[in-house]
Order: sequence, then C-alpha cells, then structure tokens
Amino acid sequence: MMAQYLEIKADYPDALLFYRMGDFYEMFFDDAVAAAEALDIALTKRGKHEGTEIPMCGVPHHAAEGYFLTLIRKGFRVAVCEQMETPAEAKKRGYKAVVKREVVRLVTPGTLTEDSLLDARRHNFLAAFVQVRDEAALAWADISTGGFHVMPVTPLRLGAELARLAPSELLIPEGSEPELAEIVSDMGVPMTPLSRGSFDSTSAERRVSALFKTNSLAAYGTFTRPEIGALGAIVDYLELTQKGKLPLLRPPVRESAGGTMQIDAATRRNLELTQALSGGKTGSLLATIDRTVTAGGARLLERRVSSPSMNLDTIQARLDAVSYFFEDRALTQNLCDALKRVPDLDRALSRLSLDRGGPRDLAAIRNGLAQAEQIVTQTQREGLPPLLRESLQCLEGHEDLVDLLDQALIAEPPLLARDGGFIAAGFDGDLDESRTLRDEGRGVIAEMQAKYSAQTGIQSLKIKHNNVLGYFIETTAKHADAMMSAPLSETFIHRQTTANQVRFTTVELSEMETKILNAGNRALEIEKALFERLRQAVLAKTGPVGAASKALAEFDLSAALANLAVEENWVRPTVNDSRDFHIEGGRHPVVEAALRQQGGQPFVANDCDLSGGEKSSIWLLTGPNMAGKSTFLRQNALIALIAQIGSFVPATTARIGLVSQLFSRVGASDDLARGRSTFMVEMVETAAILNQADDRALVILDEIGRGTATYDGLSIAWATLEHLHEVNKSRALFATHYHEMTALSEKLDHVDNATVAVKEWEGEVIFLHEVRKGAADRSYGVQVAQLAGLPPAVVNRAREVLNQLEKNEREGPAQKALIDDLPLFAASPLPQPAAQKGPSEVDALLDGIHPDELSPREALQKLYELKEAREK
Repeated sequence: MMAQYLEIKADYPDALLFYRMGDFYEMFFDDAVAAAEALDIALTKRGKHEGTEIPMCGVPHHAAEGYFLTLIRKGFRVAVCEQMETPAEAKKRGYKAVVKREVVRLVTPGTLTEDSLLDARRHNFLAAFVQVRDEAALAWADISTGGFHVMPVTPLRLGAELARLAPSELLIPEGSEPELAEIVSDMGVPMTPLSRGSFDSTSAERRVSALFKTNSLAAYGTFTRPEIGALGAIVDYLELTQKGKLPLLRPPVRESAGGTMQIDAATRRNLELTQALSGGKTGSLLATIDRTVTAGGARLLERRVSSPSMNLDTIQARLDAVSYFFEDRALTQNLCDALKRVPDLDRALSRLSLDRGGPRDLAAIRNGLAQAEQIVTQTQREGLPPLLRESLQCLEGHEDLVDLLDQALIAEPPLLARDGGFIAAGFDGDLDESRTLRDEGRGVIAEMQAKYSAQTGIQSLKIKHNNVLGYFIETTAKHADAMMSAPLSETFIHRQTTANQVRFTTVELSEMETKILNAGNRALEIEKALFERLRQAVLAKTGPVGAASKALAEFDLSAALANLAVEENWVRPTVNDSRDFHIEGGRHPVVEAALRQQGGQPFVANDCDLSGGEKSSIWLLTGPNMAGKSTFLRQNALIALIAQIGSFVPATTARIGLVSQLFSRVGASDDLARGRSTFMVEMVETAAILNQADDRALVILDEIGRGTATYDGLSIAWATLEHLHEVNKSRALFATHYHEMTALSEKLDHVDNATVAVKEWEGEVIFLHEVRKGAADRSYGVQVAQLAGLPPAVVNRAREVLNQLEKNEREGPAQKALIDDLPLFAASPLPQPAAQKGPSEVDALLDGIHPDELSPREALQKLYELKEAREK
C-alpha cells in the first residue's frame, strides 16, 4: 500500500495527497505534518519507511469538503485519490492485492464547485494571463457557473483588471513569475505556473475547439494569438485538475478593453466597491445596495458594480428595465415572491456536468424552470422594455424538461444518488416492482420473527441484520441451549456466540435474505441508472437552461434596483455622451444607510456641477477636517458608477456624461512590505492618475501632498491641479488644506472654489456638511483636536502657537519670531475652580427636593427658593 501511495504522490509533489482508505482520507510523511498543523488535527505514526516512523493523519471522507476549504484558504492544493474498486474485487486478483486507487480531482482555489466551498452570491474566477511579443491577453472562467471570457490587456492594465475580477487563481507561463509577482501580489491572487506549451496558440485553438465541438473558434469571434493562448491554458488546466471531466463552459465571449469603466485597484479599495476597508463585505457599496433575492442576481450585481458599462445603449436598456419595475409595484412584488423560490441553476448545472451532482441538483433545475414558467404567465408583454422582453423569451419552452423531472423526482430528494429513494413511485415499472419486493420482504421478516418466537416459546427472540452476518436470529444465552438441542436444532443453525447473545440462522431465513438483498440492490441500481438518464436529459438542454438562468438573474437585478430606488428615494439619471456632470441633492448611499442605522440622523445632500464648457470642470474643495469633504468626493464618484451600472442614483437630479475612467486618491497607508512610506504610496497613486486619466475621466483627489513638508506638499498639489486642468482635462474634485491654492481659480479657466460650511458658536465649531461655492478661511484644526479629546493644556498651547504663526504671517518676515521663543506651556494654565468646603446652599436645597411628591404650588415655591439661594 505504501509503495502505491509513494508512486501516486510522485505525480503530485506540490499537492497534499488525500489517499482514500475505507471511510477516511489519510495523509502520510510531509503531507501529514503540514495538514495536521493546518487543520489542527492529531498527528500519529504508522509503520516505518527506511527505518523512520511514518507520520500520518486523516479526516473522514464525508466531512472532507470542510477540510478542503480550510486548506485552500491557507494556500494548499489537494489531490483527491479515490479507491477505484472494492476490497472484494481486489482480492479476486490475489489475496494480497492492493485496492486500485487513482487521483480523480485536483482541488485548487479556482476550480471549486461545491456549494459548501463557495459564496453563492459571488463568482469564483480562474484566470490566465499570457504575453506574446507586444500583445497580451487575460482570460477567465467560473466553472461553477460556466462563464468564459477573454480580453486584450496590457501588463500596465493587468493589475486593474485583476482588481475588477478578483480571481481566486491566476495561471501564468513558467518563468514569468518574477515580472508579474509585484502586480499580482498587490491583488493577493495565488499564481500557478504552467508549461509554456499550455499557452501555445496553435495547440490551444485545437483544445478549445474540441471542447465546443467546432472546427475553429471563428464562430465565436476573432481572437488574437494571446487570447487563444489564455483560453487554451484554462481548458488545459481544467483537464488536468478535473481528470477529463470538463465543466460545462459556455462559448468564449470577447470583451473589448474600452467596454467598461476603467477603475484601478487603489480606487476600488478607496471607494469600497465590493469590500470594505475593514475587510469583509459589510459596509461596502455592494452590500448596501444589494436587494437581490437569487444567487444569480447577486452575482450579476457584483459584476455590474465591478464593471460599469461604457455602452450608452446598454445603460439605457438597463435603466428602462428598472423604470418598468419602479412604476409597477404590484408586478414587482409578485415577481420577487416567485424569484425567492428560484434555486441556483448555474451551479446545479455545473455540478451535473462534472458528475458531482445529485438528485437535489436535478430538483433545483426542475424548481427553477417551474418558477420561470410562473413568471412568464404573470408578466404582460405589452409595454415590456426590450431587455426584459428578450429575457422573457428565454424563460419559455422548458415544459418538456420540467414535466420529465416533475414526474421522475419526489418533492424533496436526498443529497446523494447512492442514498436512493429519490425517484417517484409510478415513474418506472421495474423500480416499483423491486421496491415492492424489498418492502414486502421486510414485512415477511417480521412475520418470520413472530413464527420463530411462537415455535421456540422465546418471546425475546429477534431477527436482526448487520453488514457482516446479514439477517440472523438473536436470543439470550439463557435460551440458547434449548435452540441448540433437538428438535429445535434441526431448524436453527448456530452462527455466532457473543458475550451475552447467541445468533442462529435457518435455511428459510437465508433464502429470504437473498431475495430481499437482491431486490434492494436492484432498486438502487435502477435509481442510479434513472439518475444518469435524467442528468443527460438536463445536459442536453444546457443552452436553454443556461439562458433561462441568465434571464432570471436579469429580472431579479432589475426588480432589486427598482425596490432600492423606491426604498431610498433614488431617481433615474440622464446618461449621455457629453461631458456633463450635474448632480443636485447628491447623497452617499453607504454613509446615509449607516446614519439611519445609528439613530435616524439625516444625511445632508449636496450639489455638484463639473460640466465644463462655460462652467468649471474642477472644484477645489477647502474646509475643516470632519466637515464631510471626503464623503462629498466619494459620493459623486459613486453616483457616476451607479448610473453606469444601469441603476437609479441617490440624488434629486442627475445628468452624467459617460465616465471612461474613475480615479480616487483618498486616504493612504504605508506599504512596509515594499519599503514604501505613506507619502510614497500617495505619490505612486497620484502618478498613475496623471499618467492615465483622459478627458472623460472623473478624478477625486484628497489632501495631495500632506505627507511631506508644507512647501513641498503645496508645490506638488499645485502642480498636480495644473496638470489635471491643462493636460488631462478631466472632470475632478480636489480637496485640500492648502488655502493658498484657492488663488488658482483666478488663474485657471475651469477651476472653481468650493467649501464645506461650518459655524462657530461660543468657541466651538459646528459642522453643517453643506458644500458651497467659495473658499474656507480657516481649517479649524485646533477645534477638531479639542473635539477629539486632546488634553486642555495641549489645545491651549496649540492655539497660542497658531496665533503667533498667523501674526507673523500678517506682519511679514521682518517681524517673524521663532516658535522656540514661546516657552513651552508658558501661557498661564486655565484657573481651576476652587475646591469647595462643602455643598452650596443651592445643592442642599436640591438634595431635599423630591419632584414626584411636589404639588404644582410647592414646585413653584421651591423654584423661588432656589433662585434666591443662587443670588446670595
């Protein structure tokens, strides 16, 4: 056995080998040591190899999926080695023959299909990148849903596309790890090197064509050599990991580089599109706006948020669909009720294609298509927008498959086909006959037990069954002697004696056992054959079922966005091909939702106009910290993004010209792993914006230059704003504390000053969160520091230093004094209230008052007494 193990392990040196032994997967040697630590399970020893004890650990096969997930998340790959025959079959080849075993699957992050290992509301992409001379391409597939895509991409844009897709695994040619390591490590995507032959475009085209049973890929579009190579690498890797059982991939779709809004990794992170800065989905834009009720609809929303469209017709078609449901609330409610009962068709279909499915996956197909039929009957075709009309057509024509599955399956089938009992009575005559014999046999066993009990006079006699003896008669040792003596010994044959029981059989019982076992096994074999027939019937309708699943997701998302618009009072934006950017009453969806959860504090809406022309296309925003500058910047970027996914937006009015690129440099942290300071990270992100932004981009910049000396920072911020205005010509929001920059509004034609209003009241600052035209005269940093709880002595000292600096600035360089001339804490400390020797007269009066016991007249009298005591 160990020789067999070592031979198989030699073919998978980079994976943990899960070696099936009966009901367990066992691991040995270094695999056992690594797995025991990663899974926190016991490490034992078994036998010796070359004089050294062999480390060993194991996990139950029925719970293996949970262990797979833990190992995958910790960076391991798992080779699943199964027994290909029973021990009984192996013994036919010789007494010491080892059971045949083979690796049936390689489990990697990008090839998961089980529901328990995946987030139903997110895609799980396997991607491949290859560069051929001056061209490069990125392909990606989700084998759990069948999506298969490719696009041209430059190495410069690779990071942004990986951030958009967030793949679980990236395939690359061997030897390209060093040049791609920095880009890919930023995304946290594990790389898997493959031989360069996997990316060869000639063999790749044959491989992909064979998968789709075509002579060439011309039927699906025109692909470049790198694109074909990337597609072929994914297919080659799937053949390797799935051991020939290829998933049900849809024909490849070529995406154009300019088809979606370009959003780099830093911007996605700063805007918290699909993941919050704190980690996890909660607090992200996606979590805030998700009202979908199906897994397919949720994945579609994630794709839209990650990839806002640049196609005006597509955006308008999506907006028309949302408007339709926005206006017909009764239809929308009925639709959502039906959609809540729609299972995940895509993943059920994928598991069936990989032969990892079970009866519940067949039931999922049946139930999903049945709900599709219901949606068709309750939806009026008149007035239906084109997008929904096309989707509705995909929901029709599944009656034959639904009828077949409905007749064949029980209402709630078991998870596994080997459990049996999932085929409905009356569907197959042979199965019904075998079941009858099996079930009646159980009744016969009960009759035989009563008969033998009467014959022997032993009331405690039982007929039982186990996998070793089969059916047997069991009685206590006290009664065994009578059964082993004549005349009973002629009928009852002794089989086994245990500590407290003695077991017998009879010729009659053995014959009945054979009939019952044969009937039960035959029934199970018939069910397995029927399952395969039904599986093939579903796979024969892969195209229509996949189209229905896509249509259901489209209905779900359109209805969900309509519900969101109604609940949150969002409006339909006007999206056009101009450079408009006119928002009235704009709001930040995530912050508004958070305020509501915290107690209903209203969000202060603000306008923004960056339309250019005679108006400004850049706003220079000043104002104190905590006033809402960053929120204002982010909300306008999010409004543009939300509009281009085809949704209503959080505003009173919105007119938006297509935004080709979205750039955000808001906040920063250091990158110690690469030796980058916070300021360096900020400069790298700013450089990316200035080098890439075009005239249709929307740029939001916050506090450029704050991480270095004042004059250095001011110079960089000044030059950056000029470059955006003169060279990039982008629409932009630029927040700063350098008030000197407000002078640029007089120098640059399309720059306007704006400020976040505050109000001072008795030495304290009150944030109004209102954005107005004009410039701030102060930053109110000391007041914010006081609100944050700095010690009073520090706040007083800060005010003193600030006053001196402002005085020096007014009086000119000749009168400037060194701050060092101001002795630290030289200002007299604030007088402390004198300690009182005892309670005041007012305190004494208050202590003696019990409001619940006072009449109105007595309360008035006490008030006079308190006033008189205070005046003393």
